[in-house]
Amino acid sequence: GEVVVIGSNLPIIAAPGDDVILPCHLEPTFDVQGLTVEWSKPDLKPDPSDRLSRVEYVHLYRDRQEVPDMKMASYFRRTELFMDDMKHGNISLKILNVSEEDNGRYRCFIPKLRSRVKAAVVELVVGEEICLFCFF
Repeated sequence: GEVVVIGSNLPIIAAPGDDVILPCHLEPTFDVQGLTVEWSKPDLKPDPSDRLSRVEYVHLYRDRQEVPDMKMASYFRRTELFMDDMKHGNISLKILNVSEEDNGRYRCFIPKLRSRVKAAVVELVVGEEICLFCFF
């Protein structure tokens, strides 16, 4: 069967200061250690007034290591992949010490995957007063 990238249908809920894991993996399991993995925020548009602005990543993994100089400054030293699990297709992203600025949709993308489904989206919701049991 074809290898596909799978995220989470449910939003990941967190309080400010939490460490979160944005789940993303390949099925069937597939070793991605030698591939490029891009985590980005698809709803962030480059600044149109800044013609030199380019895509910046929440986390970029290439040539078997993180590429920190392509990373958004606000995520510096706050993200990590589970390197040992990448050989099993786990490309989940850990984000440390989240804040409300981290809210939004995150996209994990493997550009060179030979598949029709190379990307998945995970939504992160960070808030002080998130009501998890409002239906009572």
